[in-house]
Amino acid sequence: MRPTSAIVRLNAIAENFRTACRLAPGSQNVAVIKANAYGHGAVEVARALQDEAPAFAVAFFEEAVQLRDAGITQPILILQGTLGDENIGEAAARDFWLMLNNRQQIDRVLSSKSTRPVRAWLKVETGMHRLGLEPEEAESACEALSASGNIQPDLVLCTQLACADELASPVTKQQVSRLSSIAAKHKLPLSIANSAAIMAWPESHAQWNRPGYMLYGNSPFATAEKNNEGLLPAMTLASEIIAIREVAPGDGVGYGLDWVAQRQSRVGIIAIGYGDGYPRHAPGGTPVLVNGARVPLAGRVSMDMISVDLTYHRGAEIGDSVELWGTNLSINEVASSAGTIGYELLAGLTGRLSRVYRK
Repeated sequence: MRPTSAIVRLNAIAENFRTACRLAPGSQNVAVIKANAYGHGAVEVARALQDEAPAFAVAFFEEAVQLRDAGITQPILILQGTLGDENIGEAAARDFWLMLNNRQQIDRVLSSKSTRPVRAWLKVETGMHRLGLEPEEAESACEALSASGNIQPDLVLCTQLACADELASPVTKQQVSRLSSIAAKHKLPLSIANSAAIMAWPESHAQWNRPGYMLYGNSPFATAEKNNEGLLPAMTLASEIIAIREVAPGDGVGYGLDWVAQRQSRVGIIAIGYGDGYPRHAPGGTPVLVNGARVPLAGRVSMDMISVDLTYHRGAEIGDSVELWGTNLSINEVASSAGTIGYELLAGLTGRLSRVYRK
Protein backbone atom coordinates (compact mmCIF):
# COMPACT_ATOMS: atom_id res chain seq x y z
CA MET A 1 0.00 0.00 0.00
CA ARG A 2 1.05 3.59 -0.56
CA PRO A 3 2.91 4.80 2.53
CA THR A 4 1.33 8.25 2.55
CA SER A 5 -1.42 9.15 5.00
CA ALA A 6 -2.77 11.71 7.43
CA ILE A 7 -2.62 10.15 10.89
CA VAL A 8 -5.36 11.71 13.03
CA ARG A 9 -5.29 11.42 16.82
CA LEU A 10 -8.89 11.74 17.92
CA ASN A 11 -7.97 11.87 21.60
CA ALA A 12 -5.91 15.00 20.91
CA ILE A 13 -8.95 16.71 19.36
CA ALA A 14 -11.04 15.81 22.40
CA GLU A 15 -8.35 17.17 24.74
CA ASN A 16 -8.09 20.39 22.72
CA PHE A 17 -11.86 20.81 23.08
CA ARG A 18 -11.43 20.44 26.84
CA THR A 19 -8.71 23.10 26.70
CA ALA A 20 -11.16 25.48 25.03
CA CYS A 21 -13.65 24.74 27.81
CA ARG A 22 -11.04 25.36 30.52
CA LEU A 23 -10.03 28.69 29.00
CA ALA A 24 -13.65 29.90 29.01
CA PRO A 25 -15.31 28.10 31.93
CA GLY A 26 -18.47 30.21 31.82
CA SER A 27 -19.25 29.39 28.18
CA GLN A 28 -20.61 26.54 26.13
CA ASN A 29 -18.59 25.65 23.06
CA VAL A 30 -19.85 24.81 19.58
CA ALA A 31 -17.20 22.60 17.97
CA VAL A 32 -16.56 23.93 14.45
CA ILE A 33 -16.05 20.99 12.06
CA LYS A 34 -16.68 22.67 8.70
CA ALA A 35 -14.53 21.82 5.64
CA ASN A 36 -14.42 18.16 6.65
CA ALA A 37 -13.28 19.13 10.15
CA TYR A 38 -10.43 21.18 8.69
CA GLY A 39 -9.33 18.14 6.71
CA HIS A 40 -9.45 15.71 9.65
CA GLY A 41 -12.75 14.01 8.75
CA ALA A 42 -16.00 15.57 9.94
CA VAL A 43 -17.90 12.40 10.78
CA GLU A 44 -15.00 10.82 12.68
CA VAL A 45 -14.28 14.02 14.60
CA ALA A 46 -17.95 14.49 15.48
CA ARG A 47 -18.13 10.94 16.80
CA ALA A 48 -15.01 11.55 18.89
CA LEU A 49 -16.61 14.66 20.42
CA GLN A 50 -20.12 13.30 20.94
CA ASP A 51 -19.61 13.09 24.70
CA GLU A 52 -17.87 16.48 24.86
CA ALA A 53 -19.52 19.02 22.57
CA PRO A 54 -23.11 20.23 23.09
CA ALA A 55 -23.35 21.27 19.42
CA PHE A 56 -21.39 21.35 16.17
CA ALA A 57 -21.01 24.01 13.48
CA VAL A 58 -20.56 23.59 9.73
CA ALA A 59 -20.45 26.02 6.83
CA PHE A 60 -23.49 25.00 4.77
CA PHE A 61 -26.54 22.78 4.66
CA GLU A 62 -25.02 19.76 2.89
CA GLU A 63 -22.33 19.44 5.54
CA ALA A 64 -25.02 19.27 8.23
CA VAL A 65 -26.96 16.61 6.30
CA GLN A 66 -23.82 14.47 5.99
CA LEU A 67 -23.35 14.50 9.77
CA ARG A 68 -26.98 13.77 10.57
CA ASP A 69 -27.12 10.93 8.03
CA ALA A 70 -24.02 9.46 9.70
CA GLY A 71 -25.87 9.28 13.01
CA ILE A 72 -24.60 12.42 14.72
CA THR A 73 -27.37 13.52 17.09
CA GLN A 74 -26.17 16.87 18.49
CA PRO A 75 -27.62 20.15 17.21
CA ILE A 76 -25.73 21.43 14.15
CA LEU A 77 -25.32 25.16 13.52
CA ILE A 78 -25.22 26.05 9.80
CA LEU A 79 -23.02 29.15 9.61
CA GLN A 80 -24.12 30.28 6.13
CA GLY A 81 -27.77 29.56 6.86
CA THR A 82 -30.04 28.42 4.09
CA LEU A 83 -30.29 29.70 0.53
CA GLY A 84 -33.88 28.62 -0.09
CA ASP A 85 -37.29 28.19 1.53
CA GLU A 86 -37.31 24.42 1.12
CA ASN A 87 -34.64 23.81 3.78
CA ILE A 88 -36.31 25.59 6.68
CA GLY A 89 -38.73 22.80 7.53
CA GLU A 90 -35.96 20.23 7.27
CA ALA A 91 -33.76 22.34 9.53
CA ALA A 92 -36.47 22.45 12.18
CA ALA A 93 -37.18 18.72 11.91
CA ARG A 94 -33.51 17.67 12.02
CA ASP A 95 -32.40 20.10 14.75
CA PHE A 96 -30.25 22.24 12.48
CA TRP A 97 -29.68 25.72 13.88
CA LEU A 98 -29.76 28.40 11.20
CA MET A 99 -27.49 31.42 11.14
CA LEU A 100 -29.46 34.34 9.73
CA ASN A 101 -26.99 36.53 7.86
CA ASN A 102 -29.23 38.92 5.91
CA ARG A 103 -32.75 40.26 5.57
CA GLN A 104 -33.72 37.68 2.93
CA GLN A 105 -32.90 34.77 5.25
CA ILE A 106 -34.84 36.40 8.07
CA ASP A 107 -37.89 36.93 5.84
CA ARG A 108 -37.80 33.29 4.71
CA VAL A 109 -37.93 32.08 8.31
CA LEU A 110 -40.61 34.56 9.35
CA SER A 111 -42.85 33.55 6.44
CA SER A 112 -42.13 29.82 6.64
CA LYS A 113 -45.04 27.38 6.72
CA SER A 114 -43.01 24.84 8.70
CA THR A 115 -45.00 23.11 11.42
CA ARG A 116 -42.08 23.37 13.82
CA PRO A 117 -40.14 26.43 14.98
CA VAL A 118 -36.45 26.53 14.09
CA ARG A 119 -33.62 27.59 16.33
CA ALA A 120 -31.86 30.66 14.95
CA TRP A 121 -28.72 32.69 15.49
CA LEU A 122 -28.61 36.26 14.16
CA LYS A 123 -25.33 37.46 12.66
CA VAL A 124 -24.58 41.14 13.31
CA GLU A 125 -22.00 43.13 11.35
CA THR A 126 -19.69 44.80 13.88
CA GLY A 127 -16.63 45.65 11.79
CA MET A 128 -15.61 42.79 9.49
CA HIS A 129 -17.94 43.90 6.67
CA ARG A 130 -18.70 40.43 5.41
CA LEU A 131 -21.91 38.70 6.54
CA GLY A 132 -24.45 40.04 8.99
CA LEU A 133 -26.99 42.80 9.54
CA GLU A 134 -25.90 46.33 10.34
CA PRO A 135 -26.49 47.15 14.03
CA GLU A 136 -29.45 49.43 13.29
CA GLU A 137 -31.10 46.65 11.22
CA ALA A 138 -30.39 44.11 13.94
CA GLU A 139 -32.51 46.07 16.44
CA SER A 140 -35.75 45.57 14.48
CA ALA A 141 -34.77 42.04 13.45
CA CYS A 142 -34.38 41.01 17.09
CA GLU A 143 -37.89 42.24 17.84
CA ALA A 144 -39.45 40.52 14.82
CA LEU A 145 -37.67 37.21 15.41
CA SER A 146 -38.39 37.16 19.14
CA ALA A 147 -42.09 37.73 18.46
CA SER A 148 -42.37 35.06 15.74
CA GLY A 149 -43.78 31.64 16.41
CA ASN A 150 -41.47 30.30 13.70
CA ILE A 151 -38.43 30.87 15.92
CA GLN A 152 -37.59 29.04 19.12
CA PRO A 153 -37.31 31.48 22.03
CA ASP A 154 -33.55 31.11 22.54
CA LEU A 155 -32.33 33.44 19.74
CA VAL A 156 -28.54 33.99 19.90
CA LEU A 157 -26.71 37.09 18.65
CA CYS A 158 -23.44 36.39 16.88
CA THR A 159 -20.60 38.25 15.18
CA GLN A 160 -17.35 37.37 13.42
CA LEU A 161 -14.12 38.85 14.79
CA ALA A 162 -11.85 40.32 12.16
CA CYS A 163 -8.56 40.70 14.05
CA ALA A 164 -8.65 38.37 17.05
CA ASP A 165 -5.29 36.87 16.04
CA GLU A 166 -3.67 40.34 16.23
CA LEU A 167 -3.07 40.91 19.92
CA ALA A 168 -2.23 44.61 19.57
CA SER A 169 -5.30 45.47 17.49
CA PRO A 170 -8.07 47.56 19.13
CA VAL A 171 -10.69 46.15 16.74
CA THR A 172 -11.67 43.11 18.83
CA LYS A 173 -12.67 45.18 21.87
CA GLN A 174 -14.66 47.51 19.62
CA GLN A 175 -16.55 44.60 18.06
CA VAL A 176 -17.28 43.03 21.43
CA SER A 177 -18.63 46.33 22.72
CA ARG A 178 -20.91 46.87 19.71
CA LEU A 179 -22.53 43.46 19.93
CA SER A 180 -22.78 43.46 23.72
CA SER A 181 -24.77 46.69 23.71
CA ILE A 182 -27.40 45.22 21.37
CA ALA A 183 -27.60 41.99 23.37
CA ALA A 184 -28.03 43.86 26.65
CA LYS A 185 -30.91 45.89 25.23
CA HIS A 186 -32.77 42.79 24.05
CA LYS A 187 -31.57 40.46 26.83
CA LEU A 188 -30.23 37.91 24.35
CA PRO A 189 -27.32 35.43 24.66
CA LEU A 190 -24.17 36.02 22.65
CA SER A 191 -21.59 34.14 20.57
CA ILE A 192 -18.40 36.08 19.79
CA ALA A 193 -15.20 34.14 20.41
CA ASN A 194 -13.41 32.06 17.80
CA SER A 195 -10.25 30.10 18.61
CA ALA A 196 -7.99 33.15 18.87
CA ALA A 197 -10.48 35.01 21.06
CA ILE A 198 -10.97 32.01 23.35
CA MET A 199 -7.22 31.93 23.86
CA ALA A 200 -6.43 35.63 24.16
CA TRP A 201 -9.55 37.81 24.59
CA PRO A 202 -11.46 36.80 27.75
CA GLU A 203 -13.80 39.77 27.35
CA SER A 204 -15.17 38.06 24.23
CA HIS A 205 -16.20 34.89 26.08
CA ALA A 206 -19.98 34.66 26.09
CA GLN A 207 -22.77 32.11 26.40
CA TRP A 208 -21.49 30.34 23.27
CA ASN A 209 -17.96 30.21 21.84
CA ARG A 210 -16.95 28.70 18.49
CA PRO A 211 -13.55 26.93 18.67
CA GLY A 212 -12.33 25.71 15.29
CA TYR A 213 -8.64 25.76 14.36
CA MET A 214 -7.49 25.22 17.95
CA LEU A 215 -9.43 21.93 18.15
CA TYR A 216 -6.89 20.45 15.77
CA GLY A 217 -3.96 21.49 17.95
CA ASN A 218 -2.82 24.49 15.96
CA SER A 219 -2.31 28.04 17.13
CA PRO A 220 -4.14 30.82 15.27
CA PHE A 221 -1.35 33.25 16.23
CA ALA A 222 1.70 34.04 14.15
CA THR A 223 3.80 34.43 17.29
CA ALA A 224 3.95 32.53 20.56
CA GLU A 225 1.03 33.16 22.92
CA LYS A 226 0.74 32.00 26.51
CA ASN A 227 -2.19 29.65 25.93
CA ASN A 228 -0.60 27.85 22.96
CA GLU A 229 1.25 25.31 25.08
CA GLY A 230 -1.83 23.30 25.99
CA LEU A 231 -2.74 22.41 22.40
CA LEU A 232 -1.96 18.94 21.05
CA PRO A 233 -1.39 18.63 17.26
CA ALA A 234 -4.02 16.19 16.04
CA MET A 235 -2.62 15.32 12.61
CA THR A 236 0.68 13.99 11.35
CA LEU A 237 1.06 14.09 7.57
CA ALA A 238 3.36 11.13 6.98
CA SER A 239 5.09 9.36 4.11
CA GLU A 240 8.31 7.51 3.26
CA ILE A 241 11.39 7.84 1.09
CA ILE A 242 10.78 5.80 -2.07
CA ALA A 243 14.06 6.52 -3.90
CA ILE A 244 17.48 8.09 -3.33
CA ARG A 245 19.57 9.70 -6.08
CA GLU A 246 23.21 10.70 -6.16
CA VAL A 247 23.38 14.06 -7.94
CA ALA A 248 26.59 15.48 -9.36
CA PRO A 249 27.57 19.15 -8.97
CA GLY A 250 25.74 21.27 -11.54
CA ASP A 251 22.92 18.77 -12.13
CA GLY A 252 19.32 19.75 -11.42
CA VAL A 253 16.40 17.91 -9.82
CA GLY A 254 12.71 17.88 -10.70
CA TYR A 255 10.59 19.87 -13.13
CA GLY A 256 12.41 22.90 -14.49
CA LEU A 257 15.61 21.68 -12.80
CA ASP A 258 15.11 24.57 -10.39
CA TRP A 259 17.25 22.98 -7.69
CA VAL A 260 20.86 22.57 -8.79
CA ALA A 261 23.44 20.64 -6.76
CA GLN A 262 26.27 22.84 -5.56
CA ARG A 263 28.36 19.80 -4.55
CA GLN A 264 28.08 16.03 -4.81
CA SER A 265 24.62 15.61 -3.31
CA ARG A 266 22.20 12.98 -2.13
CA VAL A 267 18.51 13.57 -2.86
CA GLY A 268 15.55 11.66 -1.40
CA ILE A 269 12.27 11.22 -3.27
CA ILE A 270 9.15 11.17 -1.05
CA ALA A 271 5.73 9.84 -2.02
CA ILE A 272 3.60 12.92 -1.56
CA GLY A 273 2.67 15.87 -3.76
CA TYR A 274 0.12 18.52 -4.51
CA GLY A 275 -2.28 15.75 -5.59
CA ASP A 276 -2.51 14.95 -1.89
CA GLY A 277 -2.70 18.57 -0.77
CA TYR A 278 0.95 19.27 -0.02
CA PRO A 279 1.39 22.90 -1.15
CA ARG A 280 2.72 23.16 -4.69
CA HIS A 281 4.07 26.64 -3.95
CA ALA A 282 6.29 25.44 -1.08
CA PRO A 283 9.76 26.73 -2.00
CA GLY A 284 13.12 25.03 -1.73
CA GLY A 285 14.25 24.96 1.87
CA THR A 286 10.80 24.23 3.32
CA PRO A 287 11.48 21.91 6.27
CA VAL A 288 10.70 18.19 6.18
CA LEU A 289 11.53 15.62 8.87
CA VAL A 290 13.26 12.39 7.82
CA ASN A 291 13.61 10.01 10.76
CA GLY A 292 13.12 13.05 12.97
CA ALA A 293 15.94 15.07 11.36
CA ARG A 294 15.19 18.30 9.51
CA VAL A 295 16.07 18.35 5.82
CA PRO A 296 15.19 20.98 3.19
CA LEU A 297 12.82 20.60 0.27
CA ALA A 298 14.79 20.49 -2.99
CA GLY A 299 13.09 21.67 -6.19
CA ARG A 300 9.47 21.91 -7.21
CA VAL A 301 6.60 20.03 -5.64
CA SER A 302 5.06 17.75 -8.24
CA MET A 303 1.67 16.02 -8.22
CA ASP A 304 2.88 12.78 -6.61
CA MET A 305 6.38 13.43 -5.24
CA ILE A 306 8.69 15.86 -3.57
CA SER A 307 12.48 15.83 -3.31
CA VAL A 308 14.59 16.65 -0.25
CA ASP A 309 18.31 17.27 0.13
CA LEU A 310 19.84 14.42 2.17
CA THR A 311 23.44 15.49 1.64
CA TYR A 312 23.96 16.14 5.35
CA HIS A 313 21.75 13.24 6.44
CA ARG A 314 23.85 10.38 5.13
CA GLY A 315 22.08 7.73 7.20
CA ALA A 316 18.73 8.09 5.44
CA GLU A 317 17.59 5.10 3.38
CA ILE A 318 14.66 4.03 1.19
CA GLY A 319 11.66 3.24 3.40
CA ASP A 320 12.59 5.72 6.14
CA SER A 321 9.73 7.61 7.74
CA VAL A 322 8.91 11.19 6.79
CA GLU A 323 6.84 13.79 8.65
CA LEU A 324 5.58 16.68 6.53
CA TRP A 325 3.89 18.30 9.55
CA GLY A 326 2.60 17.09 12.88
CA THR A 327 3.74 16.63 16.45
CA ASN A 328 7.38 17.40 15.68
CA LEU A 329 7.04 19.93 12.86
CA SER A 330 4.42 22.66 13.21
CA ILE A 331 2.01 23.06 10.32
CA ASN A 332 2.28 26.82 10.88
CA GLU A 333 6.02 26.67 10.12
CA VAL A 334 5.41 24.75 6.90
CA ALA A 335 2.62 27.16 5.95
CA SER A 336 4.83 30.18 6.62
CA SER A 337 7.53 28.73 4.37
CA ALA A 338 4.91 28.25 1.65
CA GLY A 339 3.52 31.77 2.05
CA THR A 340 0.14 30.67 3.34
CA ILE A 341 -1.61 29.65 6.57
CA GLY A 342 -2.17 26.30 8.23
CA TYR A 343 -5.92 26.59 7.71
CA GLU A 344 -5.42 26.40 3.93
CA LEU A 345 -3.08 23.42 4.13
CA LEU A 346 -5.53 21.41 6.24
CA ALA A 347 -8.59 22.35 4.17
CA GLY A 348 -6.70 21.55 0.97
CA LEU A 349 -5.96 17.91 1.78
CA THR A 350 -7.48 15.83 -0.99
CA GLY A 351 -9.67 12.75 -1.03
CA ARG A 352 -6.91 10.46 -2.33
CA LEU A 353 -4.96 10.98 0.91
CA SER A 354 -5.98 8.23 3.33
CA ARG A 355 -6.84 9.17 6.91
CA VAL A 356 -5.72 6.80 9.66
CA TYR A 357 -7.59 7.32 12.93
CA ARG A 358 -6.05 6.62 16.29
CA LYS A 359 -7.82 7.02 19.61
